[in-house]
Amino acid sequence: MRILVAITGASGTIYAQRLLDNLDPAEHEVHVVMSHYAHAVIQQETVAGLRLREGVTTHGLKSMNVPFASGSNPFDVMVVIPCSMGTLGRIAHGLSEDVLLRAADVMLKERRKLILVPRETPLNLIQIKNMELLYLAGALILPANPGFYTRPQTVEEVVDTVVARVLDHMGVAHRLVSRWQAEQD
Repeated sequence: MRILVAITGASGTIYAQRLLDNLDPAEHEVHVVMSHYAHAVIQQETVAGLRLREGVTTHGLKSMNVPFASGSNPFDVMVVIPCSMGTLGRIAHGLSEDVLLRAADVMLKERRKLILVPRETPLNLIQIKNMELLYLAGALILPANPGFYTRPQTVEEVVDTVVARVLDHMGVAHRLVSRWQAEQD
């Protein structure tokens, strides 16, 4: 599977890190692109910066000379995690001023999986309408709303409840959280 992980300047670097920790470059072609402000947030929220596994390819934001910037070479899935409301709005309105936004535009026009993981609260009407536009265009909006039925004990376990859902929708196998079980009769 060819996977593009986009990281924006929204708080929640840990979501991107845990997703990248669970994508094996030996099994999938994994690429990463970051918005300008993502670098500042990563520096603020992590001790050692973003850790990338060997085999992950990174790309500059301004270069359109990448495979996923063209509909003739679309990736299987793109995840924007965390997704700022500014990025979400620009994607919703077809603005493609950099390679992150262009890649999202390509995913929509080629009817490929585009998963947006916003981490924002509360939401205003403009943000909700932008989400509606994206949903209607074929994107999956998967807010970073953790679950607690697995009784997570650490911050990473809480984050993993969201990352597990992202991996499920990507079609990537994982063992991050226990599955919901039907009651035994």
